[in-house]
Amino acid sequence: MKIPQPFQYQGSKRALAATILEYLPTGTERLIEPFAGSAAVSIACAARGRGKTFWLNDYNAPLSKLMDKIIHAPEEAAAVYQSLWLNDAETALRRYYQVREEFNRSGNPLLLLYLLARCVKGSVRYNADGLFNQSPDKRRLGARPETMRRNLLSVSAWLRGRTRITGFHYQEVLADCAPEDVVYMDPPYQGVCGERDARYFSGIDFDEFVAALARLNDLNIRFLVSYDGSLGTRAYGKPLPAALDLTRVEIHAGRSAQATLLGRQELTIESLYLSPRLAEELRDSAACQAICTQEFLFV
Repeated sequence: MKIPQPFQYQGSKRALAATILEYLPTGTERLIEPFAGSAAVSIACAARGRGKTFWLNDYNAPLSKLMDKIIHAPEEAAAVYQSLWLNDAETALRRYYQVREEFNRSGNPLLLLYLLARCVKGSVRYNADGLFNQSPDKRRLGARPETMRRNLLSVSAWLRGRTRITGFHYQEVLADCAPEDVVYMDPPYQGVCGERDARYFSGIDFDEFVAALARLNDLNIRFLVSYDGSLGTRAYGKPLPAALDLTRVEIHAGRSAQATLLGRQELTIESLYLSPRLAEELRDSAACQAICTQEFLFV
């Protein structure tokens, strides 16, 4: 089942969403994404009827406001995108810089949809003054308006009426979780973003994040975290500490785009950490037994 996305987003778990959902309990009451980004996991969950309600949060306020527009006003979002999209590469390049300047002046989230469709690798980047400064991808024009409209309407149909959207700091979200919730977290990887992550305006402190996960454990909250991994023989990201008692699942993400371009055979492995309560539920389920005999590895 191919799930349409409203926009591309660097680091999105779109390609891995179906695998991640295998570790989601059946009948999840509410799926929470404190670092929602493009909300790929929640969109896939809603499309497959795996969750009842959703909470999408992203500290990047224009991004969270854009998701709100996509869900609650998809026709407006599609109309603005169509008015901006151009089928001529040279003219579209000038248009991109005009839209970027206007977005930085007004903060209009609907302009961000066009920028995300056109910018390099769907990579959101802001400078030290909080201004969007990513360059356009000169090789493509972004999704055609009719394709974008179909994608927006699909996402809206799946999430409208059962989704909360906020722009809080992730710790505010975690402080409001309940035992019946499941939390999926995909924070910026260490070693990739540095001390300041341009998507979130500030870095995610490792020790603070670990302490937040410990509090979730104390409250018996079920959660999943995409955090570290490896590319070939090179590891990236600092593993979460053993004291959290998390179960690590290795997910084979295939060859990276860079490896493919260079003709290398390096495979990307991503780590998915499961909270103690969630891992115990999965181990007791027949679904977990099926998963464990396939390509995934509990570590």
